[in-house]
Amino acid sequence: MALSRRQILAGAAAAWQARAAQDRQAAGPKARTTPSICLYSQVLIQIGYDELGPVLRSLGVDGCDLAVMPGSHIRREHFDLDVERAIEALTGAGVDVPVLTTGYTSLADDTIRTMAGFASQMGVPLFRAGHWKYTGGEIETRLAEVQRDLAGLAALARAANMTVLIQNVAGQFGGAIWDAQMLIRGMDPRTVGYDFDAGYAVEQGGPGWETAFRLALPRIRMVTARDFYWTKEGGAWKRAACPLGEGMVDWPKLFAGLARARFTGPVSVAVDYPTSDQPAAIKRDVAFLRKQVEAAYA
Repeated sequence: MALSRRQILAGAAAAWQARAAQDRQAAGPKARTTPSICLYSQVLIQIGYDELGPVLRSLGVDGCDLAVMPGSHIRREHFDLDVERAIEALTGAGVDVPVLTTGYTSLADDTIRTMAGFASQMGVPLFRAGHWKYTGGEIETRLAEVQRDLAGLAALARAANMTVLIQNVAGQFGGAIWDAQMLIRGMDPRTVGYDFDAGYAVEQGGPGWETAFRLALPRIRMVTARDFYWTKEGGAWKRAACPLGEGMVDWPKLFAGLARARFTGPVSVAVDYPTSDQPAAIKRDVAFLRKQVEAAYA
């Protein structure tokens, strides 16, 4: 039976859409043998996403840890347009987008499906979930709630061919690693993993950070780089953020462990400390991380 003109056009459109999706996936992060050094986009929130790519290139980073949440580069009122346009603007400038950092902790917000759909089509492999706080109630009850949320996020990640990441934020769910590990033990590591934050790990565990690192290592898909030291003010100990290498994190030990595990995921530079020269601070932290990578992966 001869095909009608409408059927021919519909078939051509479907083929073009499939090819376009394949092209976008092929334009995902480049295959690597060492970690990619990325910058968390919120550090440069004053620069629009359409101009962010060339700026990141000038700062010497490989990729962008793109924030997708209220108050970020992606405006909620134009969410469906901005996610795709931001990724295209960055990758068009030669900057990889290996991860989207989000505030999602469940499937309750419908925009999470839009995010996952565009990210999957454009080859972004990772998205970092939001943070689950421990409430004043029973810990076991809270863990059951978080487990339900994680099951939903994991299902979405699986459908989108992505990995959802849990960050070990000090004092919150996942900060100790063992609590998150207990909930995700039976989940596919290709679907649920960790963003291991070195600074938070030392803040939470002190010398015991290495035990948490070893527990998380098989599921680490991303590392956040921040450093700190303790300072005493008014009789109380407080965390003071500082440039990488000037605080308490044992960076050589961290990267030696990552190299042994053949980790090649993104390392996101946070730059959460006060600085009068932001570009110089970013370049310094990036150069510091490159030296760590070169030494560990040689």
